[in-house]
Amino acid sequence: IAPVQTALDLLCAAGFEAYIVGGCVRDALRGAEPHDWDCTTNAKPDQICACFRDFHVIETGLQHGTVTVVIEHMPIEITTYRIDGVYADHRRPDSVSFTDSLTDDLARRDFTVNAMAFHPERGLMDPFHGADDLRAGIIRCVGNPRDRFDEDGLRILRAMRFASVLDIRIEPETAAAVHDQKDLLHHISAERIDTELTKLLCGTGAERILSEFADVLFTV
Repeated sequence: IAPVQTALDLLCAAGFEAYIVGGCVRDALRGAEPHDWDCTTNAKPDQICACFRDFHVIETGLQHGTVTVVIEHMPIEITTYRIDGVYADHRRPDSVSFTDSLTDDLARRDFTVNAMAFHPERGLMDPFHGADDLRAGIIRCVGNPRDRFDEDGLRILRAMRFASVLDIRIEPETAAAVHDQKDLLHHISAERIDTELTKLLCGTGAERILSEFADVLFTV
């Protein structure tokens, strides 16, 4: 898509790395039309703003390295490679630190199918084998699922939602952590739970997921 290519080209022309990342890569690999376009780069927030000084820039979350750039009426979220600090509230990191490593940035993400990055010339960057899991029909946490859920309890419902919407299964170790750590959902706001549950219920695999994870549903 032209606006996304423009964003990548401007960052690369300024000497930075830049990739589309996350859900848009996952959806494109599935042959689905991405709804949102996110980019990641080793450019720092002020450098991102400088690259797009001729465009409308919204300082979405500057302290966390995120700005939104509007190109041809399309909002594109651009975030600096980062490493998350401690998640004291089981929802959001208390701090973030910027990094020059794309792999370190992908390592902080929730599931392997969301931890892929792509550049038209450099190809797919997939250090956690998300493409393999997508082909196999598996939702798997990046790294240790217990650590990922302890960081952000909402990921428990997100795992169920993705499994429902994509009509795939949650791999056994991740599924076991979903059951074991369901009480972390008590730390999550009703609004965020409502959003995930609504998407889950509209998914093709909703009946199967709600049956397999009834204990989690009753927790919320």
